[in-house]
Parts: sequence; structure tokens; C-alpha cells
Amino acid sequence: MGFNKELLGKKMLFFDGATGTQLQARGLKPGEIPESWNFIHPDLVEAVHRSYLDIGSNFVKSNTFGANPLKLKGTGLDPKETITAAINIAKKAIDGRPDKYVAFNIGPCGKLLAPIGDLPFEEAVKNFGEMARYGEEAGADVILIETMSDTYELKAAILACKENTNLPIFVTMTFDQSGKLLTGGSVETASIMCEALGADAIGFNCGLGPEQVSKLLDQMVNATNLPIIVNPNAGLPVERDGKTCYDVGPEDFAEMMYKLAGRASIIGGCCGTTPAHIKVEIEKCKDVKPGGYRDNKVTAITSYSNCVKLNDGPAIIGERINPTGKKRLKEAILAEDIDYICRLGLEQIDAGAHILDVNVGTPGIDEAAMIGKVVPALQAIADTPLQIDTSNIEAMEKALRVYNGRPMLNSVNGKEESLEAVLPLAKKYGAIVVALCLDDNGIPNTAAGRIAIADKIIARAAEYGIPAEHIVVDPLALTISTGAENAKIALEVIREMKARGIHTVMGVSNISFGLPGREAVNGTFFALALEAGLSCGIINPQTEAMQAAFHGYRALMGLDEGCKDYVERYANAAKAAPTTLSEMSLYDAIVRGMQGEARKAADVCLKEEAPFDIINKYMIPALDHVGDGFEKKTMFLPQLLMSADAAKAAFEVIREAVGTSDTKGETVIIATVRGDIHDIGKNIVKVLLENYGYNVLDLGKDVPVEEVVRVAKETGAKVVGLSALMTTTVGAMADTIAALQKETTCKVVVGGAVLTEDYAQEICADGYAANAVAAVNYVNSVLKA
Repeated sequence: MGFNKELLGKKMLFFDGATGTQLQARGLKPGEIPESWNFIHPDLVEAVHRSYLDIGSNFVKSNTFGANPLKLKGTGLDPKETITAAINIAKKAIDGRPDKYVAFNIGPCGKLLAPIGDLPFEEAVKNFGEMARYGEEAGADVILIETMSDTYELKAAILACKENTNLPIFVTMTFDQSGKLLTGGSVETASIMCEALGADAIGFNCGLGPEQVSKLLDQMVNATNLPIIVNPNAGLPVERDGKTCYDVGPEDFAEMMYKLAGRASIIGGCCGTTPAHIKVEIEKCKDVKPGGYRDNKVTAITSYSNCVKLNDGPAIIGERINPTGKKRLKEAILAEDIDYICRLGLEQIDAGAHILDVNVGTPGIDEAAMIGKVVPALQAIADTPLQIDTSNIEAMEKALRVYNGRPMLNSVNGKEESLEAVLPLAKKYGAIVVALCLDDNGIPNTAAGRIAIADKIIARAAEYGIPAEHIVVDPLALTISTGAENAKIALEVIREMKARGIHTVMGVSNISFGLPGREAVNGTFFALALEAGLSCGIINPQTEAMQAAFHGYRALMGLDEGCKDYVERYANAAKAAPTTLSEMSLYDAIVRGMQGEARKAADVCLKEEAPFDIINKYMIPALDHVGDGFEKKTMFLPQLLMSADAAKAAFEVIREAVGTSDTKGETVIIATVRGDIHDIGKNIVKVLLENYGYNVLDLGKDVPVEEVVRVAKETGAKVVGLSALMTTTVGAMADTIAALQKETTCKVVVGGAVLTEDYAQEICADGYAANAVAAVNYVNSVLKA
């Protein structure tokens, strides 16, 4: 029978609570793999499921959170057998009872995806796809992709499930208290992406308690039309007597959940919640009218962390990454000079572009392969959303597939072959699609003719499930040098689309093709188009006439509150221009995360300065700047890691010049503690510490207490960093700290998603690092004091 999605929003539905802590209560040992109990203690796993089903839960999560092939490698557990056993146990617990469903639980794979990590996107899709097939074959009713903290991994998981099963897909994410994912995604951007990719319900789980989630919930309500899931922890974790504890009891938990339940459609619990918590929650909230679906008609283009909503006012699309008429860019594309392309992007962002157009179509190249490299490279160094600009369907799908967020797609037109090829891709990948007002007869010479084509495209898009708010119409400006009415026709189309609530986009400078002094015409036409209602202007943002039209229009129309943006731009007319492509310093290259530029800049510096002066004068300040931005949440993990890689590239150049590899500083030991197989955080810390010149001994994951102590004693290291992500392994962290403090004099700094500063103090750690930058700061405070 399965789960009928029509139930969403009709009545309040309930998830179960924590599984891991319930298994611990039944004897699961610290460090023991929970999924192994599907074979050695299936009766106890079933008992946990029954404990929730018997008190009214509609969904139980299968014991498969860590059943990803990547995580199970080397454990002796087969993914298919593990998943099948888990789902069979859950089905047995349900025992045919109505309104009870198995949610096949898919957790994160434990690795960062390329380019900021080493796991290829398609390998992640492959692993999640295998899991999805196994889950559906075993009889799961829905898929729950949970505890996700990276939008790129989340996209891989959703695509894999959509491509390999027909099951409903629920998604829950783990945000920090500021509403950010580990890799910088916001509640808004992550929610928009999930809905665009076809998730059936989305929400929160883990990391936060009901009180913290309630402060973020409205952001999700306003960003998506999907039913919302809320599965919080029983408060924030604390450590007591060597155990992880959650202090929000059943009655308080239920009261908090009651206050937010009306905005959600499915509620339950995560870490620290017990059958007692869920029982009271169900009793308290069962008659609450669920939030259900909404009708937010938002037209939004996003990166992983940045959102451009056309509803909020006009936007600038930077046009310069397009080889038409650009010899140097063509040469860069042919040579696969990705750095040059990225620098073009950064220049436009510095000049004020809100979205970057990306077109690499050049004769003699594999366009799909090239755009598949350029899109991730641009997204690794900047969080500006992209417009994918190509008529090559293979390249179009490649770019849409590897894009992290919700892109704009340029374009579809009224030709049947275009509609049939492009619209399915726009639907699958959730793109905002540009509709060109042309068809088999060319571009109509009247506004009515172009509007008719736009209407046709909008109607056909609706057949694919693409609503009108996800279409942006391009009236196609033609040069006034060949037709006196061309500007008026384009403006009339824009006005008509605005009256209908349809957004528009246009390549503005086409209006002056063939004329001298083009900037005067372009700037005036841009101002007229904005007044007519143009949503996006595809322009060169480094052209002052265009910027003057844009900022002047926003100030005059009251879109620039207090004229703040206008004043900031024009208060100092003598203000220096942004750094150009040829002037990127080593400091800038590292801050921007440009490895090639960092190598070149390091070479230049070595001609005039001593190697270690370069490190201290440029490299360390650049890393400090990025680290400060990361802590203030003005920069995010991708930028942090790309900057670290750029610093590493520069360091290699300097090391070669010095003529020795013996440039390591003091030794720092890092390890993920016994029983824990998660090492993303630890690996990030390693990269940053190495760039600060430390000799980092990475002991890996699931490291026994004795091994950490042995290496600390042998090396005499003054600092040891310990990481843990699972509540079941914090005890091992406490044991490791106790042994180190007994047998060495080293300082111990700890970090991980399950830890808080109070918790770190409870287990007697010397320092607590909320993130990788904080870990580096602690090490610096100890070793450079």
C-alpha cells in the first residue's frame, strides 16, 4: 500500500523519537555499530520500534542511518542485507496496523563532496542510489533523508532517490542556532533547493531543541510551499557523569512542540527524545490543524548560501563569461584555463553582479565536460548564483546536475524541439527557466507576437508541472539601428508580463548593436526597461552607464532605503577601482581561494622578499582574514577550504624555492575518537593547521584511547585535538582525555556536533572548538603564546 502523499496537511502526523539512545538503553555499547543489531539483536531493534508505534507514532525510522556503502566499508556489513534486515524488522513491528509506515532512514555519507572535499558528486549519487533501491525493494513506505548539513550532498541524495525509486521523499536538515548548515547553506536557500528538486516534505532534525527550531521555523515556512517536518532534540546536550544528557523532559517538550505544531505537518523527535516524550507530544498535538501546503509565489535563484529573489526588485546578471566576441576568453576555454574564467566571475561580483551568466560554448571543445568543470569551480570560490547559458542539451544537463542550489537556465524557446528537450530538464533539476520570445518563424516584429510565444511556453511548462513564477520571459531586444520600433516592442512585452505577474530578463546591450557611443543608448534603455518592470538585466556590471541607470532607478523608486547603496557607491567619486585580473596579490589570491593565482603571486613575491617574510606578511594574515569571516558567518566552509588550498599551493612554491621540505612547525595530533567513523570536521582542522605551518599527525577515525596516548607520549606533542559526532562516542572522548591527562602534559581541545562548551568542560577538556577556525585559534594560543 505504501504512504499516500495526499495525507500530508490533512491531519497531524507523528514520527518516532531517538533510536540510538533507546538501543543504548538496551545494551548498545559505545562505539558499537547500531546497524549490526539488525542481525545480532533484531528483537531489541523491533522493541524500540514498537515502543513508539504503540503510543501513536505514524512513522518509525529504520535502523539504517549509517548504512551507506561508504560508511559500512570495512565493517563486515553488507549494505543491501543491512537495509533489508532493518526494514523487515520495522515492518514486523508495524504488523499490519493502519496508518503506520516505515521511513527508510538515509543519513549523511560522512564525506565532503568535491571540489571542497574528495568525494565525486556522481559517486555520492551512486551510493545513495544503491541505498534507495535496496530500501524500496525491501518494502519501505517513504524515504527519510535526515541530519543533512551540506546542500550538495543533499542534492546528490535527492537526485539518487528520485532516479532510483518512486517512494515519497522526506528531507530533514541540521542547522546551527544561526540557521546555517555546516557548509553555509541557509534555511531559505536549502529549502528552496529541496522543493525545486522534488522533495515531498522538508524540515529540521537534530542539532537543536524545540526552542531553537521555533526561531528558525518561519524562515522555512516563507521559503517553501512544502509540508514541514520538525524532529528536534530534547534540548541541547549536556554531559553528566560521563553520559550525554538532554534536559527537556516530556511535558516541557510537548508544550514547546504544541506552540510550533500549527506550522508543521509532521512532528516527532531526535536525540534525547524517548517514547515518553513522543507520547505526551502526540496527546498534546494530535488535534492541531497541520500547516500543510502554502502558496508562496517566489521566483528565486540560489547558490548554496545566497538567494536572489526577483520579487524583491531587479537584479544584475553579469554577462562577461560568454565567449561571443571575446578572443581571450575563447583562448582560456580552449586551454581549460579555469582560473581566468573564475577571475572574470570575481571581477563582475566585485562590480555588483547578483547573478553570473555562464556560457562556455566554443567550437572545438567538449562543452558538457567544460561546463561541468567551470560551474563547480565558480561555486567553490563565490556564493553568487549562476545562470546556465547554453543551447547544447548535454551541456545543459551536466551544468544543472552539478550545480549546488537552484540555478537559472537560459533558455527555452517556442520551437517544439526546444520545449521537448529543455522543459523536462528544468523540471527535474528545479531550474528557473528563461523563455525566449522566438519560435520556428523567428522573432516576431510585434509585441503581441512575442507575448503569444511567451504564453505558449508558459502553458507548455505548466504541463510539466512548472508554474508561471518559475518562468522568466526574455522579450529579445533587437538593435534600433535596424528597426526604429525595436525598443518600444521590447518595453511593451516587459510591461505586459509585469501586469501578469511574470518576471522578465533581457540582454540590454543588444539594443545598440551597430551604433557608435553605445553606452549612452544602453544606459538609457536599461533605465527605461527597469521602469517598465524588467526583473533582470544581462549587462556588463563594470560599465558605469549601466550601473548609474541601475542604482539611480533603485534610489528613485524607493527600492534603496535611505539611498544607502547609492551613497555608498557614489559618495567618494575618487574611490579606487576594484582589483583587476592582472593585479591579484598573494593575499587576495588566498582570500579568494584561487590556487593558480596564488602560485603566480608567490613566484612574484619570491623575487623581492624572503620566503618566511612572505608567509608571515601575506599568507598568515590572509588565512586569519578568512578565519575571522568564517567565525562571523560572512564566509562559509567552501570559501574557507578553497582559501586553505590556495595557501597550500603558495606554500609549495615557497618550499621549492627554499629547497627543503623541512618547513614543518610544532606537532599537533588530531583524531576522531574510538567508535566514531565521522571525520569531516577533523579533516577540515587538519587542512587549516597545516597551512599555519604545524606538523599535523592525523591518527584517523575510530582511534583507540591507547593509540592516542602512545603517539602523544612518543612525539611529546603539546596539543591533541579530538573529534566526535555521535552521542554514543562522547564517552570514549572523555576516556581519552582522562588517559592523556594522566600520562602526558599536553592540552586537549575537543569539537564535534554533539558537543557544547559546557559539555567540553564537563569532560575536562582544556579547550572547546565550535568550528575548525576556533580549533586553529586554540592551537595558536597554546603554541604561539
